[in-house]
Amino acid sequence: MPAVLRYPPLRLALAFWGIAAAAYMVGFFLRVTPGVLNTDLMRDFHLNAAQLGNLASFYFYFYAASQIPTGIANDRFGPKVLIVAGQAITGLGALLFAVAGSFESAAVARALIGLGHGVAWVSLLELSAAWFAPRMFGTMSGLSLALGTLGAVLAQAPLLILSHSFGWRWVLGAVGVLCLGLSLLALLRIRNRPEDLGFGGYLPVRKTQTLGEVGRGLGAVWHYRNTALLFVAPGGVCGAFLTFTTLWGMPFLVQQRHMPAGQASWMIAAMLVAFSFGGVLWGRVSDMLRRRKLPYLFGGVMMLAGFGMLVAWPQAPWPLLFVALLLASVGSGGMVVGFAWAKESVPQQLAGTASGVHNTGVMLGALVQLPLLGWVLDRFWTGQQAGGVRLYDGEAFQAANGVLLAWIAVSVLCVLLARETHAKLLPGVVS
Repeated sequence: MPAVLRYPPLRLALAFWGIAAAAYMVGFFLRVTPGVLNTDLMRDFHLNAAQLGNLASFYFYFYAASQIPTGIANDRFGPKVLIVAGQAITGLGALLFAVAGSFESAAVARALIGLGHGVAWVSLLELSAAWFAPRMFGTMSGLSLALGTLGAVLAQAPLLILSHSFGWRWVLGAVGVLCLGLSLLALLRIRNRPEDLGFGGYLPVRKTQTLGEVGRGLGAVWHYRNTALLFVAPGGVCGAFLTFTTLWGMPFLVQQRHMPAGQASWMIAAMLVAFSFGGVLWGRVSDMLRRRKLPYLFGGVMMLAGFGMLVAWPQAPWPLLFVALLLASVGSGGMVVGFAWAKESVPQQLAGTASGVHNTGVMLGALVQLPLLGWVLDRFWTGQQAGGVRLYDGEAFQAANGVLLAWIAVSVLCVLLARETHAKLLPGVVS
């Protein structure tokens, strides 16, 4: 009888996860840089709000487009090759953005960053599922989101300080070089599965699919009711948060609430930390309770309450507004539960594809909301400018935040209608 293989040591699993999580963190930094650099970008590229929203959205266009292919490629090839190639493309995009001289070249650079970073999250989840025990998947998803969000925190006040000291182009160029270094490290170190190093694996071995089977699998995931509901849900619960923290939160706090840029950037950073905390919290609670719907739904209601204040009482006292935005951010972290929920809602041979479909939904909200809110702001623009940058009044921001609130409400309804999986894998029968 062959000896039973032991599972990989935790330190080895954490080492591989750490490289992939660092790659995700750096990409997250690049995702949210337009928010802090909004004045510089509008001035250097001569942009209005709609154009700035479109520039920021080029990341999300290509990020979203990469999600379903990423899920399929993870099922077929494993996460390593995607992490290596994705980081290399992200690095090239950051370097191009650093030297961009026009809106068009900057848009191409943002597209490359979105395309390269688009593989990072699903690949990180696949790597986590392979190297950690199933009971830890929700927890590792939350920790992964937390480390990624740290990148967004570093893209707030620290980026503002560095850009003032060295110029935003030099800072983004250095980040591009860091991405290329992480790509090389992933190539040399990461392994797809414990079996590659002679350890026992936590997941059954997947049969390599033909292209025909891949196409049928992509169609098959939509036969499960949760796929569509969980595709729509994060567009509000997470998309509204991304839209606010990636771009339009800074102008709202600076122009409507009259905060100094440094103070506003710390406010956005606090929201990102709260989001990160929420991801860890809801992931852990979901694993402990073996429930997915309840924590996701509770987080969505917190988002509704927080963004409801932005619409109903945008001039609320500063401490009250601060608490509302932090609670909304913690609630938004509940979206992390959706990744485990989506994987459990389809047969396991479709898990990677389901993750890609689900993450497309995460990005779809921000993809549409970023330019849409810019268009709304421009519609309400009264003609005020300062230093070549458009200024928007309270009515404009109230209308824009109202769009986010409506989207969150639809998302909460979808969570309410989705079927609970009780943290159990779905039997392989279409229902």
